[in-house]
Amino acid sequence: MRRVAYVCADPGVPVFGHKGASVHVQAVVRELLRRGGEVHLIAARVGGDLPRGLDGVVLHELPRTTGEPGAEREASARRSAYAAADLLEQLHREDPLDLVYERYSLWSPAAMAWARQRAVASVLEVNAPLVDEQAEHRVLADRDGAVGIATAAFDAAGSVVTVSAPVARWVTERTDNTAVHVVPNGVDTRFIRPAAHSGRRGEQPPFVIGFVGTLKPWHGVEVLVEAFARVARTDPHARLRLVGDGPRRTGLAELARELGVVDRVDLVGAVAPEDMPAELAAMDIAVAPYPRLPDFYFSPLKLYEYLAAGLPVVASDIGPCPGILDDGGLGVLVRPGDPAELAAALAGLRRDPTMRAELGRAGRRAAEDRHDWSLVVARILDTVPAPRTSLADDLWGQTA
Repeated sequence: MRRVAYVCADPGVPVFGHKGASVHVQAVVRELLRRGGEVHLIAARVGGDLPRGLDGVVLHELPRTTGEPGAEREASARRSAYAAADLLEQLHREDPLDLVYERYSLWSPAAMAWARQRAVASVLEVNAPLVDEQAEHRVLADRDGAVGIATAAFDAAGSVVTVSAPVARWVTERTDNTAVHVVPNGVDTRFIRPAAHSGRRGEQPPFVIGFVGTLKPWHGVEVLVEAFARVARTDPHARLRLVGDGPRRTGLAELARELGVVDRVDLVGAVAPEDMPAELAAMDIAVAPYPRLPDFYFSPLKLYEYLAAGLPVVASDIGPCPGILDDGGLGVLVRPGDPAELAAALAGLRRDPTMRAELGRAGRRAAEDRHDWSLVVARILDTVPAPRTSLADDLWGQTA
């Protein structure tokens, strides 16, 4: 029997939620289900109704993390994460598990340790240098403990899969495990598709410049608002649509007001993943305006979604963006943090519907041929050493 346990012990990731990390969890679990697996989802936080395509998943909730940020909450999160091992043992006794797939979280060494002890195939997916993130942007009372847990999890994993080369370097600096791989993120091209009207984008007002993502400093949305204000001076039909929520929302609204474009900027807020195709269909150009960052370690889900939607893309020339966009073959690259250059790129695409259409078609082909989640999950499974328990060939090797 093909039995997979997917573990997400991170209380900051609601597995049925709307944020990017939630979408990532859902995408991988959905693909494992599509491959015929019996998937048990072990989660610290659920955070919503059952998403599309996950009807077959069996949900197991970990004890709730409680307490104020700091030592109290960290201890609670650690206890919750260790409970995953008890659940895995229970599932394994009922019917042997074939694979433990874990999304790395700050306080969770137990799942990988359990899999190693029980000789069950395992993969640890690392999406960010969480110890550094927590220390810089939130509260981290026990940094040494978090580093020790990370090393223990990395050491125990059968395979460690990271989303970018910088994350892979961060991992290898903390483990002797040589099975560390880079597999960037993906997109569900069966769900996100070009809009039926995509061939006529921009022919009728308004002309919509769009952004999807959390409104946080490292997404550079302030630069996009400044660039849009420049475009709006000469284009009365241009609108800016910001899909997402976050701590910079109020500041972005104030900036739009200061620049005189508040009535032409739509702050949509967070939307359910099921509503994302409609949001992308409302756009004529999609933007990833990342600022200049000292260590760009993301694998931007938004870029893959833009490509799958057949949208012409403007992105900052930083991190993995040039590679994803074929060094400009699938979109326009601009200097990070430069509103004038970004505005010029947006205006140039606005004037050139032929280029917009060509970029959109090329991006869609790339999404289908390289970045579909079916291909991404196949690459991940290919990194896992031959399991010491039986795992059905059609789960391990299927690519469609």
